[in-house]
Amino acid sequence: MIKVGIIGATGYAGGELVRILMGHRETEIKWYGSKSYIDKKYCEVYQNMFQIVDSVCMDDNMEELADQVDVIFTATPQGLCASLINEEILSKVKVIDLSADFRIKDVKIYEQWYNIEHKAPGYIDEAVYGLCEINRNDIKNARLVANPGCYTTCSILTAYPLVKEGIIDSDTLIIDAKSGVSGAGRGAKVANLYCEVNENIKAYGVTSHRHTPEIEEQLGYAAGRKLTLNFTPHLVPMNRGILVTEYATLRQDCFDAGASNIEKYEKIKSIYNKYYGDEKFIRVLEHGVCPETKWVEGSNYVDINFVIDDRTDRIIMMGALDNLVKGAAGQAVQNMNLVFGINEDEGLTMVPTFP
Repeated sequence: MIKVGIIGATGYAGGELVRILMGHRETEIKWYGSKSYIDKKYCEVYQNMFQIVDSVCMDDNMEELADQVDVIFTATPQGLCASLINEEILSKVKVIDLSADFRIKDVKIYEQWYNIEHKAPGYIDEAVYGLCEINRNDIKNARLVANPGCYTTCSILTAYPLVKEGIIDSDTLIIDAKSGVSGAGRGAKVANLYCEVNENIKAYGVTSHRHTPEIEEQLGYAAGRKLTLNFTPHLVPMNRGILVTEYATLRQDCFDAGASNIEKYEKIKSIYNKYYGDEKFIRVLEHGVCPETKWVEGSNYVDINFVIDDRTDRIIMMGALDNLVKGAAGQAVQNMNLVFGINEDEGLTMVPTFP
């Protein structure tokens, strides 16, 4: 059995980690870390775990935890994991960090967008960006995995094949993204109160959202050059879910002269199938079916599709996922499975819930 410790077990992503790992046949949770609820029974924080989890919450002592487990998940705010990590810990355990501390390779960009000093820049180069469908082989050998964010996972996976193949002009890429309220975390914030969110939809972090450089960096690797794009997130009044709609100009020199819309569709669909046809958790939908958050809720799936607009020579790419599962905890467990050489889908075969 893989012995697991979770720091930040009482946040939304941490709670989802617990839920998923309770159904994982090869893990045992040894440590429920939560600085806010030390010595409080976990099931008193999350009543859905009554008579399922009897353990009490511990502190965030990573040094002590490293002597008791094989892997540590840090589902914590930015800055904490970097302030705790060291060589002694990494010599004993694998660390899967759900924060942004090790996602961005340029420490100056991280500090600029997150407005904090990075406490462990020496581990940035070693950390593997844990987008499983793209970096699978590197993840298998990692000591430290930087688990991607929810917006970034959906945004990157939706556009990645077409950026990689150069079939779109990546400089024209615009990403419009919408998230459920759980994406903002469990902390008390006025902007997330029921009366503020209900019957409302709003853009935020316009031109300044901190996931922007992460998306640019990863899609830049696919393009083979630095990219600059527009990313605009929106908050919608639902618990879970991410929906991205992405716009880009098609490169007409990638198609035969006079190619019909159907011929263009078939070529683009073949590209998506080339990258994702064998992927367990990415579903490229049938022609004319648009992704919806309700069809991925509670699951580790990403639904993707596209529509070609012949009138404007642009393509509209769409993706949907559950921000707490594939956008956080599910992807973290998928990363753990890869690191420990077990079936990648272990503990993650949940069918999406509906209604």
